[in-house]
Amino acid sequence: MSYMMLKHLHMTFALLSALGFLLRGIWMMMDSPLLQKKLTRILPHVIDTLLLATAVALIIISHQYPFVVPWLTWKLLLVIVYIGLGVFALRGAKTKRARTGLFVLNLGVLAAIFWLAVAKPY
Repeated sequence: MSYMMLKHLHMTFALLSALGFLLRGIWMMMDSPLLQKKLTRILPHVIDTLLLATAVALIIISHQYPFVVPWLTWKLLLVIVYIGLGVFALRGAKTKRARTGLFVLNLGVLAAIFWLAVAKPY
């Protein structure tokens, strides 16, 4: 598979993952029963696994490695923060107010991840 094909797949999975997080966050704030559906609980893991697989493939093909390439290091660290905040935002925090605050904060982290991916500032 070519680099460009992998890159476009990765970007597609990143967009699907972000839209899925946004949708689940909205459903969380609305107390929607859709959050408990089997597809809602499984599909994000499938998408995120494919996102991770394409990321690893891009790293290998491009020879741009975290802890060597600064923007990629920051992106990786922010992804770890994003995952942690996402868990608490959608189901870990005790109050709806806390979950909503973490959800909004995590949207900012997500925006930073996307910015790093596009701008590659370092």
